[in-house]
This record gives sequence, structure tokens and C-alpha cells, in this order.
Amino acid sequence: MDESLKNNKIIEATIENIHRFMEEGEITSRELVEFYIKRIEAYDQKGPKINAVIKINPNALKIAKDLDEKYKTSGLTGPLHGIPVLLKDNVDTKDMETTAGSLSLEGVLPEDDAFITKRMKEAGAIILAKVNLHEFAIWGETVSSILGQTINPYDLSRTPGGSSGGTGASVASNFGMMGIGTDTINSVRSPASACSLVGFRPTVGLVSRTGIVPYSFTQDTAGPICRTVEDAVKLLDVISGYDPKDSLTAKAPKKRTGSYVQYLKKDGLKKKRIGVLRSFFGKEKVHEEVNELISERLEDIRKFGGVLVDLEESIDADQLVQEISVHLYELKRDLNKHLENLGERSKVQSLSEIIESGKFHKGIEENIKTAQGLSTDSPEYQMRLQKRLQLRNRVVEIMGKYDLDAIVYPHQKRPVVKVGESQVERNGAIGSVTGFPSCVVPGGFTQAKTEAPGGIPVGIEFLTREWDEATLIEIAYGFEQNTLCRMPPMNVPALDS
Repeated sequence: MDESLKNNKIIEATIENIHRFMEEGEITSRELVEFYIKRIEAYDQKGPKINAVIKINPNALKIAKDLDEKYKTSGLTGPLHGIPVLLKDNVDTKDMETTAGSLSLEGVLPEDDAFITKRMKEAGAIILAKVNLHEFAIWGETVSSILGQTINPYDLSRTPGGSSGGTGASVASNFGMMGIGTDTINSVRSPASACSLVGFRPTVGLVSRTGIVPYSFTQDTAGPICRTVEDAVKLLDVISGYDPKDSLTAKAPKKRTGSYVQYLKKDGLKKKRIGVLRSFFGKEKVHEEVNELISERLEDIRKFGGVLVDLEESIDADQLVQEISVHLYELKRDLNKHLENLGERSKVQSLSEIIESGKFHKGIEENIKTAQGLSTDSPEYQMRLQKRLQLRNRVVEIMGKYDLDAIVYPHQKRPVVKVGESQVERNGAIGSVTGFPSCVVPGGFTQAKTEAPGGIPVGIEFLTREWDEATLIEIAYGFEQNTLCRMPPMNVPALDS
């Protein structure tokens, strides 16, 4: 394929596009990998300096070449054949270090791939790079001791959300086709909202956590971060499934027939009853732009067949994090077990040793020291578990009371914060604390500003009942296809050659 034509055709391309280009002989897997590596080289540490990529897979070009040889004789090797994937660096890769963004784990080479890494490789994917995260996935600005601060490609003065902000910034910048994030509180959906992407948090138990550096086993999951719902669903298809090493995956409904792709319906909003959670909207001047955008998108939902129901029930998103979420209570227990299993591969075998080493970004110091003093044996932890169950029941009762298919709200009440500030007023905890599936879809942009020439992205979030990914996909796809709000960032344009 001609270089200039390639630049224009691959930018924002989907899996379907790329596989068609391969079929037509316009591009190879190796050329695709080369294309993305050139963009990383041009924009990650140069130009706008997005600072998202920790390490490019040194074997990526060879893997791509091997896939091209197989394609000549047998066609596509799987649903992700030749697709370059960006992997959050808390997901194990046996051929690359997994640092969780921390200098304390620098040089740690896992014994094996994570369950989901294996799944993607078996489906033909190429792990192109490991990308930045908020260290140990502990908060939402995507700053780490291993790489520093990742930048939002839409507004170079802002964070990309987090903790999976390296994935979000990279996918938005077209450094790869799609990406994997992990989500304990907001961490797949926050960068999706901040970077005009689709972030899909599945029901806890649908996707294995084996081989992922843990934060809170009750709330942890992994999920796709992609430019389209269709690609997110195709990636979800690959990474979901039973894993005997993750007991929670046994709770998932018996394996479905067919694929989640069958729920990609352009009229997916039609006759869906969707509750608007008004308590998740801000009421101050700083919230006006987000409220206006989400109100426009709610009108779109009505226009394309959805039935909106105003919910006056009061749920406080910040309270969910501060009084119900068990993340900090479980961090020491779950991370210690992971570190112990690393054995001699890691210089630290516990959270206390990480703290003693001093090899971490000072921004997480308060949280990890707090976590070191908490216990899963405490009455406070047991009380939070009880409150979590009550919240799960309350959300189900609300959905039953109004006969709802889903609940909708802005993922974040105000635009994502500037570098140096702490994330505020995110609403994703309702999904992570309950464990219910939710999906952020691009909802538009704020007014353009000097530092944000195309505006700041705003994401809209849909939440459904446990294990009801089918309805969530129908709604998210129907919304996306009838609004088409995503635009690529102006700060990382197509390369000239």
C-alpha cells in the first residue's frame, strides 16, 4: 500500500477494515506494526510527548512476519489475526517485563503470560507494547515511577484519566489498534471518557484476572479500551471465558452460543427503558458543559427509540468510594500473594517491602501506607462487604421498580483534570462496587480552547444488571452508531510519510 494512502486508511481503522485490507492485498501484518511503531516514535517521546509507552515489544515485527507467512497458506489465524494490541503494564507477558508502573518491580519477567494475554495471542493478536498506568493501578491520573506522567492527546495540559490512561492515550493516538485496561474503581472507563473511546467493564468473573497484578480481588476486572464498540466487543469475545485458576469465572453463565457480536444492533436503543441517574449529575457552574452535552445525548437516545425514565433516587458516587469500596482493604492481602508467587523474580515480596524500598511515585505513598495499615479481618472491612451487598440489591430494586434495561449518567461530572491535580467527581464506582457491567461511549466534546483545539472529550456511561452484557452491547452500539461522537485528537495527526 502506498505510504500516504496507508496513513489515511489505517488511522482509526477497525479490525474489519484491516482484515479487508489484508484480503485485498493492500497491507500485511508487518506493515501494520511498522505503521504504529512509526507513530509511537513520532509522538510518544517527541512532538506532543504523550509519554504512554513503556516498552515496544522487540519481537513484534518477527511475530507479524510469521503471521503473514501463515496467512499466505491458511488465511486468518483467528479473529484478531495481525491486530496490534496495547497492554497495560500490570498484565503479565512472559517475553516482556511487567512492572505495574513501579520501579520496585523493574526487571520482573513473569513466568508465563496472563490468561487474557494467552487468549489474545491464540486469536492472532500481536502484543505491540506495554503501556503506562497509574502506579499499581492505585488512582486515576496515570503517573508512575517507571515512566512519569502520561498526557491526554486532546489537551496536552490534562491527564488521560486512569488508572489505564496509558492504554487510553495510546489507543486514542493511534499507537495501536486496541488496548487492554484493568478496572477496580473507574480505571477502564475513566480513560475512555477522557480520550473519546469505548471502555467496557464486564461483570466481575466474565474475564479472568490470572496473571494480572491485583489491587482488590473483589472488584478487579480487565476490559477492552477501543475506538469503537464493535472492536471492544470482538476483543471481549476473545478474553472472556472460564479459567480454573480464577474461581470467580466459574460463576459466569454457561458459555453462550455464538458471539457477543450478534448483539451489535444499530437499532439497539429501540424500546430500551433507560433510567437517568440524576444524582450523578453536578449542579455547579463547573458542571455545565458536561451536563449540556449529556442532555443532548439523552435527546439522541429518545430520538432513536429509547425510553428515558428520570431517577430521583439519591446515590452519592464519592460515598461509594469512601464508605463502601473495599479496594484499599484488599490491596495488601492480594498484592502480597502476587508478590510472594513471583519469588526470586522480584526484589520485593510484600507491600511493606515496596514501602521500605522507596521505589514508587510519591503520589501513591499515602494510599499504600494506608493500605498497609488496613486488614480484611477488621469489622470495618466486613461492614463494607455488607454495604456492597446492600448497594447491589438497591440497584437491582431500582431497575425492577422502573422496569429498566439500563441506567445512564455522565462518567465524570466535569472534564478530566489537569496534570498535577487529582481526579474528582467520577461516577464509575457504581459499576465497580456492585460488580455489574458498564460501558463508556464517546459523548462529545467541550468547547474548543487554545490548549484543547478540538475540545475535551466527555464520556457517557451505561450500566446493566449482572451478566447482562448482551443488553449493554445493544445499547452501547445503538447509541454509538446513531451519534458517532468520536473524533481523533488533533495533536497527533496522520504522518506525512
